[in-house]
Amino acid sequence: MWRVILLDTRILQRPTDTRTKKAECTVEEMPKTYDPQACEPELIKQWIAAGCYQRSKGTQDCTVVIPPPNVTGILHMGHALDDTIQDSYIRYNRMRGRSTRWILGTDHAGIATQTKVDKKLKAEGISRLQIGREKFLEACWDWTHEYGGTIVEQIRRMGCSIDFDDEKFTMSPEYAHAVRKVFVDWYHDGLIYRGKRIVNWCPNCRTAISDDEAEYADEKGKLWYLRYPLAESVDGQDYIVVATTRPETMLGDTGVAVSVSDPDKQKFVGKTVVLPIVNREVPIFADWHIDAGFGTGFVKVTPAHDPNDYAMGEAHNLEQINIFDETAHVVDGYGDFSGLSRDECRAAVLAWFEAHGLLDHTEEHDHSVMHCYRCDTTLEPWLSEQWFVAVEKLKKPAYDAVKSKTITIHPERWEQTYLTWMENLKDWCISRQLWWGHRIPVFYCDACGWSDALMDDPDCCLNCGDAGIHQDEDVLDTWFSSQLWTFATQGWPEHPEELAQHHPTHVLVTARDIIALWVARMVMSSLYFTGEVPFHDVYIYATILAKDGSRMSKSKGNGVNPMDLIDRYGADAMRYNLLTLITNNQDVRFDATLDPKTRALLESPRTDQAKSFVTKIWNASRFVQMNLGDYMPGTPQVQTPEDAWMLSRLARMVKAATTQLETYDFGEYARGLQSFFWNEVCDWYIELCKGRLLHGNADERLSVQRNLVYVLDVSMRLLHPVMPFVTEKIWQMLPASGLDDHGAPFLMMAAWPEPNQLQQFVNDDAELRFELARGVISSLRSTRARYRLSPKAELDVVIKASETQLKILETQREFICNVGFVRSLVLEADAAASKPAGSISVAYQDVEIYVALGDLVDLKAEVARLQKELASAEKTYASLMKTLSNEGFINKAAPEVVAKKRQQAETHKASIATLQAQLTGLS
Repeated sequence: MWRVILLDTRILQRPTDTRTKKAECTVEEMPKTYDPQACEPELIKQWIAAGCYQRSKGTQDCTVVIPPPNVTGILHMGHALDDTIQDSYIRYNRMRGRSTRWILGTDHAGIATQTKVDKKLKAEGISRLQIGREKFLEACWDWTHEYGGTIVEQIRRMGCSIDFDDEKFTMSPEYAHAVRKVFVDWYHDGLIYRGKRIVNWCPNCRTAISDDEAEYADEKGKLWYLRYPLAESVDGQDYIVVATTRPETMLGDTGVAVSVSDPDKQKFVGKTVVLPIVNREVPIFADWHIDAGFGTGFVKVTPAHDPNDYAMGEAHNLEQINIFDETAHVVDGYGDFSGLSRDECRAAVLAWFEAHGLLDHTEEHDHSVMHCYRCDTTLEPWLSEQWFVAVEKLKKPAYDAVKSKTITIHPERWEQTYLTWMENLKDWCISRQLWWGHRIPVFYCDACGWSDALMDDPDCCLNCGDAGIHQDEDVLDTWFSSQLWTFATQGWPEHPEELAQHHPTHVLVTARDIIALWVARMVMSSLYFTGEVPFHDVYIYATILAKDGSRMSKSKGNGVNPMDLIDRYGADAMRYNLLTLITNNQDVRFDATLDPKTRALLESPRTDQAKSFVTKIWNASRFVQMNLGDYMPGTPQVQTPEDAWMLSRLARMVKAATTQLETYDFGEYARGLQSFFWNEVCDWYIELCKGRLLHGNADERLSVQRNLVYVLDVSMRLLHPVMPFVTEKIWQMLPASGLDDHGAPFLMMAAWPEPNQLQQFVNDDAELRFELARGVISSLRSTRARYRLSPKAELDVVIKASETQLKILETQREFICNVGFVRSLVLEADAAASKPAGSISVAYQDVEIYVALGDLVDLKAEVARLQKELASAEKTYASLMKTLSNEGFINKAAPEVVAKKRQQAETHKASIATLQAQLTGLS
C-alpha cells in the first residue's frame, strides 16, 4: 500500500492567476508543432517590453560583463558558445532570486576598424592621408554607426537576456574619460614611459602589435650560408660562414656571435669581420643566446630586426641600425638596395653574394614566422619609439590573486597558463600608430620642450605659455582600454557608488586565447585602481574547431555561421548543442557540413539531434496538456511506485543541475537534463501514467494530472537557462501547477526549484525497487527488438537473483508483468535449476533473465543468421584494421578520412561484441 505524500511548495511557486482560482481549468490546446522561427522573435519582444532583461534586485550579487566583441564584427561560433554560457548562468541566477546584472558592450577594435575604413576609402579612390585625421575619424564613426549594430542584434536573436538599454562602448565619452585617467595616473606614478625598443611591426597596418597578438605559422623556407671575410686571418682562415633565414637583414648587421660553450670558436672572439656590401667592420663575440649546434655556430647579429639580437646588442653595446622604413622597404643610403621591399632585397642580396663568390650553400629549412593577426602580413621586428607600461610593480599582486585562489580559474589547468605568463611578463608596448582609438594624452611644447600627460587638452604650454603645442600622434593599444572593462563600465571613476554595488563581478567567461591579452591585464589594472580583483571566477570555455579538427577561420572558409544554425534549427537547438559539446577536453569539433563553393551550411547532425530534443519536449508537454480538460490545480501526490520513483529522480535532478550550474559544469548540466527528461520523464513516467490518465477514475486521473503538470513545471525551470524559448512557451501554455511565483509573468522571472524543497521526495528504496524492475523490463524490450518480436508479444520469463533482489521483484511482479507484457514470471534463487530449455539469457547487473523463445523464434535459423552477420562484421573489421595499420595510408590520407575509418572500425568492433553476446545467449 502506497501512502500519499504531499509536497511542501512554499518556495517553488507559480503565478497566482485566474486559472488557479477556477474550480476547473479550460486549457487551450497547444499547436501540434513547435515553430522556433515564429516563436523565438516574438518571445524576445515580450521579454524586452516587460523589462525582463534589466538588472534585477535580490540577494547576493551576480554581475557579469560580456567580453566586448568588435563593434563591426559578426557572431562566430566562439561568440555563440561564450554568450550561451553567460546567458544560461545569468538566467539561472535570476531565477534563484539573486541580483543579476549582465553588461553589454562592444570594443572599438582599433586595427580592425581602421583597416576596414582604409579599404572603403581605397575603393573610393582616396586615402586617409589625403583626407586627414579628423575626416578619417568621422569616417570611422560613420562606419561603426552603419555596421556596429550587427553583432548586437545577433546576440539579441540568440535570446541573450542582456540589458540592451545599458550598452557600453570603449570609445564613448565616459569610457574614454576612464581610459585617460588610467594613462595619466600610471604616467605620473612612473609606470608609463616612452622608449626606443624593438617591437613587432606590421608593414601593412603600419603599427606595432604586441607579442601576444602575433600569430605564428610554420613555413617552408631555406637556410642560406653566407661567407663573411675576416678583417685578419685566423689560423690561415680568411672568412667565417654564417647561417641565416633572413639574408636581407645582413645590411643591418653590427656583430657576429658564437656560443660561450663552443671551444672551437673561442679563438675568433675579439676578432672582426668586414660586412660585405656595406663594408662595415663588426666584432665577433660570445653570448649565451647562441646555440652552438645551429648552422655553423656563427650567427649574424642584427639588433634592430630581431628580439634576441636586440638583447645581445644591449649586452655588448652594439650599434642598432634600422634598414627598413615603416612599410618594410630598405631606407636610403644602401645604393641599389634602397627602396626594395623585403623580398626584393633578399633576392638582390643573394644575387650579390653569389656573384662575388660569397654564397657558400643553401639548405631547406622549415621555421615558424610571425604574422599580423589582422591582415596576415609577415611581421617585422623593428626598432622604434614606443610607449610602454612598466609591469614589475603590477605583476606580483596579479600573480598572488590567482595563486591564493582569490580568483579561481576554471578549468584549473588554465591557472598555470596565467601564472607562467605573469612570471615572464615584460614591459607592455601600449602605443599603436593608428588614428582610430584613444589618442595618447601626452602634450609637447615646441618652444621650451615641455611635455606632460593631462586629463584635459591644454590651450597652451603649461610651462612657458606658448601656444605651439601638439599632442602625441599615437593611440593606445585596444587591450589597454579593454583592461578597464569590469569597472569603467560601472561608473568608475565618477560614480563609485555604482561600482560598490556590482564589483568585483561574479565570473568572467572567456576564451583561452586571451588569458594573457585580457584576463591578466584586467587583474593588474583593477587591483591598482579599485583595490580589488575584477572578478571572483574565470571560466575558460572550449575552443570550437571545424569538423576535421582544424581551427575555424575565414581564410580557410570552414567557419560555421551561428545565424545559419538558428535559421535552420532555432536558437534553443543551437544553444543546447553547444553546451553539450563542453567536456573535460578543451577543444571540441563542431559537426557541420558546408557547401564547398558557397560555404553555406548544408547540415549539422548534432544540432539536428538537439532540435529533436526540442521537439520531444514540446510533444511530451502537448500530450499532457491535451489530457488536462478537467484539471484542477493542486499539490503532487505519491500513489504508485512510478510516482515515488519519478519525484525522487526529479529531486535528484534538481540538486544535480543546481550543483552543476554553481560549479560551471555546463556540459554535464545539459547532457544530464536530456537523459533525465527524455529517458525518465518521457519514455517511462509519462508512458506509465497513460493508463491512469486515460482510463483511471476521477481521483486517479486528477492525481496523475497534478503530478505530470508538476514534473513538467519543474523540468521547464531546469531546462530554461539553456533552452529559454521552448520552455517559456510551454510554461505559459500549461495550467498552473498549484505553485505560486508571486505573480511572475514569465518563466524567466519564476523561481528556480530549490533542492532543499524537494529533498523530502528523495526515496532511495523507491528508486532501488523501481530501477530493478525497470532494468528487467528494459532487458525484455531489448530482447524483443533483437529477435524482431512484436513489442507487445507476451513472454515467459524466469529470473535468477539474490534473496534480496527476489523480495524486491516479488513486490514488483504485477508491474513487471503488466508493463513488460510477461505471461508468466518465475522468480528463483541463484542455486535453482539450470537454464530453461529453449530460452535465451539476458543479464541486467547481477540478475540473470531467461526468456523462452522456443515458440516465437526459430533458434537454429537465428543462430545461423547471427553467425553469418558475425562473420561479415569480423571480415570488415579486419579489413579496416589492416588499412589503419598502414603507415602510408595514415600519413597520406586526409585527417577526416582517417577519422572516418577509425569510427567505422569502432562501430564494427561493437557490433562483433553484440553479436557474440547474442550467440552466447542462444547457446
